[in-house]
Amino acid sequence: MTVHMFGGRVRIADHATWDRGFPVKYLLLREDQDGGEEFWGRCAGVEGFFVDPVPPPREVLTLRGCRPDGLLSEVLAEPGAPRGLGDVCVEVWDGGRPVQWWTLVDAAVVAHRPHPADPGRYDIVLGAGVRNEDAFVAPPSVPHFELFAGTSVAEASAGRCSGVDGLFEARVDPAPVPLELIGCEPAEPLLAALRRPRRPERDRGHLLVLDRHGAVTASRPVGLAVTGARPSVLGGTLLDITLTDGGDDRPSPADRPVWAAWYQGPPAEPNLWAPYDARGRAAWLDLTTRAWRVPPARPDRSGGEHHLDGRFVTDVPGLHCAMAEALLGPGRYFGREWNAFEDCLGGGFGVVPPFTLTWHDSGTALRALADVVGDPQDGLSYVEDIVRLLERRGVTVVLR
Repeated sequence: MTVHMFGGRVRIADHATWDRGFPVKYLLLREDQDGGEEFWGRCAGVEGFFVDPVPPPREVLTLRGCRPDGLLSEVLAEPGAPRGLGDVCVEVWDGGRPVQWWTLVDAAVVAHRPHPADPGRYDIVLGAGVRNEDAFVAPPSVPHFELFAGTSVAEASAGRCSGVDGLFEARVDPAPVPLELIGCEPAEPLLAALRRPRRPERDRGHLLVLDRHGAVTASRPVGLAVTGARPSVLGGTLLDITLTDGGDDRPSPADRPVWAAWYQGPPAEPNLWAPYDARGRAAWLDLTTRAWRVPPARPDRSGGEHHLDGRFVTDVPGLHCAMAEALLGPGRYFGREWNAFEDCLGGGFGVVPPFTLTWHDSGTALRALADVVGDPQDGLSYVEDIVRLLERRGVTVVLR
């Protein structure tokens, strides 16, 4: 088996197997201050790995001086209808560039009225949870706000506004959701943590997810504070250990089928992502972000012709699944949304322009994504915007 290095210190192959009647499926590693990794243990299973995030508490916010677009405009056109917006991204601009990103979780319009200074604009009252990936930040001196509604990889413009009352407030982080390590064989650092269970533990680590061949499929951050330990339900000398904080970056229970497919090993055939819906395809893309690093990324190459199978490109995640397969092969990573795709074209991911991309059955994507607008200022559909980006970077695109 190929030996991979993680963090420059831990040999995955040294810990991916043991002499038991069931496989090792997870490894627990701790990050040190120098960016290296320390092996903490291995286990046969994990309970609580697939979990939906705890929704933030509901709040009331007001969009001031809003010019609605897209879904928000549609909702306002149906007064009284109980129709939500889903998650809304609020992009905070300072001058000519975005500097902050907030998510209004499960947003819904409560009420709206014409803006006092401009009847063509609206003050819109929303109910939503509020999430910000960064620490609490203050608004720019002269901000404006762009609104986007949709999935994390296919957000469409929902308008813009001059202010968002209630956005810049200090909030308490939700309580962490624990994680159970089942059938764990702890290494000495974890045993030491078990001997001092009441000591505050601020260490962060990574839970590595292995496929059936013992290769790393994914890595997820976890806290290393231990709530408790007990003899394992799997018997022997193994332990079942509760980590107080299982991390915020866990897949949803709806993603289990995708992870089960990847447990069999990296995809060896094209279009294995195609049977999934948009959410499943987005989960597929999440797993490809690990695949391009293990083994290390191929040297960049250019020239030649690549063929994109467009028969199943009916959403934005599907477009990026098909694009990566066309350029690099099954299970590879080449961006999961427009900005990441642009970064990949700059090099370091295996392929760089110039080259020719022949997009077969391109009409499928052009029809399915006609209403998904990447840049509201130019009005191009997501597919048209991707094609324009490719051509600007020196790619010859042939649509068939």
